[in-house]
Amino acid sequence: MKIELNLYATLEKYLPPEAGHRPFQIECDPGSTIRDLLQRIEMPFEVAKIIFLNGLHAQGDEVLKEGDHLGIFPPLGGG
Repeated sequence: MKIELNLYATLEKYLPPEAGHRPFQIECDPGSTIRDLLQRIEMPFEVAKIIFLNGLHAQGDEVLKEGDHLGIFPPLGGG
């Protein structure tokens, strides 16, 4: 199944080389969770500070479905 994956700011380095640009369509196995997907792209879960699944805040244990939109942000800073 395919989902749309957006990694923002410093997290873009975890996108596969073939990603090219955002949003990136990525294949997942049925029953995969957000944590499973992050492990697959070798992104430590701890660096995902804000996760949105289909526009709603997510924790990481949600099971992904065909066509889902996933956005992940690093810790935000500024001043």
